[in-house]
Amino acid sequence: MSDDHDHTIAAATVTTGEKPYGVRIDTGGHALRADEPTNHGGADTGPAPFGLLLSGLGACTAITLRMYAERKRWPLTGVDVKLTYIVQDRNTRWIDRLVTVHGVDDEQRAKLADIADKTPVTTAVRAGTEIRTTVEAARQ
Repeated sequence: MSDDHDHTIAAATVTTGEKPYGVRIDTGGHALRADEPTNHGGADTGPAPFGLLLSGLGACTAITLRMYAERKRWPLTGVDVKLTYIVQDRNTRWIDRLVTVHGVDDEQRAKLADIADKTPVTTAVRAGTEIRTTVEAARQ
């Protein structure tokens, strides 16, 4: 694990739980669950990992747009984000993101579309963020 904690944006701990694939997640003091759906051998006790990925992207999109609109004092009254992860074949995959904004005019909506493509999580997913993995033995 990196020792560069001055630049840590988020952290999470995931621990195996219920059989066969349920896990407990702790992030920022919030407890979450994840699992695989029954058609993938899980018990469906929580969102699947790709559902959590899409949830993070959608949350970041909605929050960033609200923050931007507040700073501009625009009359944005709500943001809805619908996401779907599509895998066409082994090498072709993408995320469809439909953002619905409420209370703004066409010019403001166009600017919010630009901002949606620049949110922090959008940038991280598009860039293919490097993942540095270390596997260690459990301490006994």
